Amino acid sequence: MYKVKIFLLLIFCTCLTASAGIKHPLHVSTTEINFNQKDKTLEISCRIFTDDFESILAKLYKQKTDLSNPSMKAAMDDIVKKYLISHLQIKANGKPLALNYVGFEIDHEATNIYLEVEKVQTLKTIEITDTILYDLFEDQMSIVHIVKGQTRKSTKILYPDQKFSANF
Repeated sequence: MYKVKIFLLLIFCTCLTASAGIKHPLHVSTTEINFNQKDKTLEISCRIFTDDFESILAKLYKQKTDLSNPSMKAAMDDIVKKYLISHLQIKANGKPLALNYVGFEIDHEATNIYLEVEKVQTLKTIEITDTILYDLFEDQMSIVHIVKGQTRKSTKILYPDQKFSANF
């Protein structure tokens, strides 16, 4: 009888947290930056939990957000671009870079956002300032990967820290 009560209590707690909208306890985003030597570009992808991303977009831009709704794609592209450009900055070889927004797609529970920087002749140093979802969670973690050829440098940035730099 005791085991049945414990089991029922666990089911009740699970249902309660699910109905309260608690989807995942981990607040993390991932940014990967690949230096394409041949094309002289930085190819950037960011992966963010869709529910968290929609929450911050709605909060900041005071509009309905639904990243998976095809009829809202143009409006969502505008605010996704605005958000990412203001929360992710990159300097290469000491110079700030202009990020070009390519687009986004939904992949299960995550949103993948794609950016690009053209005309990067060489990559000797890179500095990333990443504040994605910092305005929503105080326990936010950003995982950053930088890939140049066969060399991969990775780190995690924990709120309130914002920067990561690497030398090649």
